[in-house]
Amino acid sequence: MDDSALTAFLSYLRNERQASGHTIDNYRRDIEQFAEIVFSVSGENASAPWGKVDVYQARGFLRELQGRELARASILRKISSMRTFYKFLVREGHVKTNPFAGLTSPKREKRLPKYLSVEQVGKLLDAPSQYWKEALREGVAKDEAHAHLGETRDRAILEVIYSGGLRINEAVSLNLGDFDLINGIIKVKGKGKKERMCALGSPAVNAINRYRKVRALWTADDRPLAPIFVNKDGRRITARSIQRNLKKYLMTAGLPYDLTPHKLRHSFATHLLDAGADLRSVQELLGHANLSTTQIYTHISAERLKAVYRKAHPRAQGASLD
Repeated sequence: MDDSALTAFLSYLRNERQASGHTIDNYRRDIEQFAEIVFSVSGENASAPWGKVDVYQARGFLRELQGRELARASILRKISSMRTFYKFLVREGHVKTNPFAGLTSPKREKRLPKYLSVEQVGKLLDAPSQYWKEALREGVAKDEAHAHLGETRDRAILEVIYSGGLRINEAVSLNLGDFDLINGIIKVKGKGKKERMCALGSPAVNAINRYRKVRALWTADDRPLAPIFVNKDGRRITARSIQRNLKKYLMTAGLPYDLTPHKLRHSFATHLLDAGADLRSVQELLGHANLSTTQIYTHISAERLKAVYRKAHPRAQGASLD
């Protein structure tokens, strides 16, 4: 479209908002789609009477998008694009009001977090050992010392994330003084610098003890504030490095390549609830500020039970557990 208002808006996104080319293209397509639906105008030389749009036309646009059975995320983006566009037009004096200002958008779909089964977690936790043995045998690893560091460290990190329900950044931020291995407890600094206590099972404690013997060969820094998880240079390992290594372990274990370290946190919560843990305790272990955030995991357990029921019960066909 050759529309002066739209051109000015795209220029504003590019120069003032420093938006990416991808973001600008999305705004342009959404606004042009609105003009085509509401005013039936399209093409390179088309322009739209933006000042004639009222709240009823804005609602009509929303109904049209819903009628096309688009994903809620797509509808939300398109409505947001139009709201931002009209906010700009009001600021520049092109229109008096924003017809999208009070428009109620559809609620975003709640996607259930992906998680691993107990068997899959076991395969993943065993994968660093398998990977580094093969890497050493095939000459991919620099030498045995580097392979031993990678294997023991990454196994320990994965064990800690799953055992304590940690976020990846929480795990790599841990210091030596945060661990009480005798009592199986770690002090974790979560979002907003809030501290919480997390438990470590015996496999995680054993993995940490084994790794610390290897760590001592790479750094002599044993101060309480020294990072526990280090790279070959003795410095704190980054979350990006762990995420990159995880891809290798997923391939070794034969697990989906798109899994992330955060899926171990999801697995931690889901497995606890499946085993009968109460929701409040899981909330505290995860460090969630609101119980509603933790409740999403009860939906996972419910969906799993429904699937088992429908598969196993002789009269489950057509039954509803909702």
